[in-house]
Amino acid sequence: SIGLLTATYGSASSFIGGPGIAYNIGLGWVLLSAIQVVTGYIVLTVSGKKFAIIARKMEAITLIDYLKGRYNNKAVVVLSALCIIIFLFSATVAQWVGGGRLIESLTGLSYTTALFLFTFSVLVYVLIGGFRAVALSDTLLGIIMLVGTTIILIATVIAGGGVEKIMQELVQINPNLITPFGADGSLTKSYVTSFWILIGMGVVGLPQISVRAMSYKNSKAMHQALIIGTVVVGTIMIGMHLTGVFARVVLPGITVPDKVMPLLAMEVLPPWLAGVFLAAPMAAIMSTVNSLLLLVSSSIIKDIYVNYINKDAADSTIKKGSLWITGIVGLLVYAAAIKPPDFLIWLNLFSFGGLEAAFIWPIVLGLYWKKGNATGALASILVGVGSYMFIHLCYPNPFGIHTVVFPICFAFIAYIIGSMSAVKKTI
Repeated sequence: SIGLLTATYGSASSFIGGPGIAYNIGLGWVLLSAIQVVTGYIVLTVSGKKFAIIARKMEAITLIDYLKGRYNNKAVVVLSALCIIIFLFSATVAQWVGGGRLIESLTGLSYTTALFLFTFSVLVYVLIGGFRAVALSDTLLGIIMLVGTTIILIATVIAGGGVEKIMQELVQINPNLITPFGADGSLTKSYVTSFWILIGMGVVGLPQISVRAMSYKNSKAMHQALIIGTVVVGTIMIGMHLTGVFARVVLPGITVPDKVMPLLAMEVLPPWLAGVFLAAPMAAIMSTVNSLLLLVSSSIIKDIYVNYINKDAADSTIKKGSLWITGIVGLLVYAAAIKPPDFLIWLNLFSFGGLEAAFIWPIVLGLYWKKGNATGALASILVGVGSYMFIHLCYPNPFGIHTVVFPICFAFIAYIIGSMSAVKKTI
């Protein structure tokens, strides 16, 4: 349960992407990433207990099971499955890029070769081991990441000659690096505030997180996860991002931000320890890729194929289908990751925003508002995702706030109007 947050959050973006941005933007990004510390708390408080109880009643294991049980509507299920497939695809590409960059930095191979190696190893791991191969339990993964974060932070501070000296040098490079507004002043008050929705409140709408919220044995397990999860995630997030900023002094002039952490580890740690440290993000990426591929293939096979195309599919057909789908998705992700964006983290945040715009209200209002119905859920998903894609492509970050904010507001209004109009019809 503690690994819940750590494993899903501690994916490639917190270990590789985030510190890469912090390297360029400075301490402002550390402050921004600290929002994630309370996220687990928000998720479990809003959806944990109630979600787990209702999911048990419905015998729901995935988010789509819950939506199917709650709204009992084919269009809601198919549309939700499509949103999961599309947006988790970009989240999976982000993990692939992270894996490729790690192998590239460690071995000196070209990025494309490294990416091919990564794809090959992931597909072998998932297809042969099946999904039971989530080799390291989430909790163990959490511990490895916690220890890794602590070691690299201490080693970087020592290599930089102490915190005071590092700060003085950062001021010499660019005084804005140590302000909350970022090296280029891009972190305005409104932009930072809107991140409270993207990586704070909105996380309730992420399928990969809500699935975990359903899985608590009892209240005690949930309360423990709240406390320990918050401490662990806090240490990892703040520790890794701080390390990214300090790396600016220890290793100036890195041009590919996603290589900051691997190069830094090899610079400040003895080789064997650097290997151990870099095994942590690799394990995190493997575990995240595993659960993302599982979500995508189950959306296609279970939620669409078995529910609506072939209700009597044999187990062997389902298994075979899942393996084929996983293989195909893996190769598509490989193709998409060959030309990565400058910052891996934007891929992840794009996917976060799309999933939140789609699911936050069907989940939250579905749990807490009895009048919520399929018409509302459908309207909310269509308006949320439609406006998110439109704003993302045509007017990114309008009025200096993150793209996700308006779609979440529009989706809320759509859910209410849709549900009320359907309620009126039935009266």
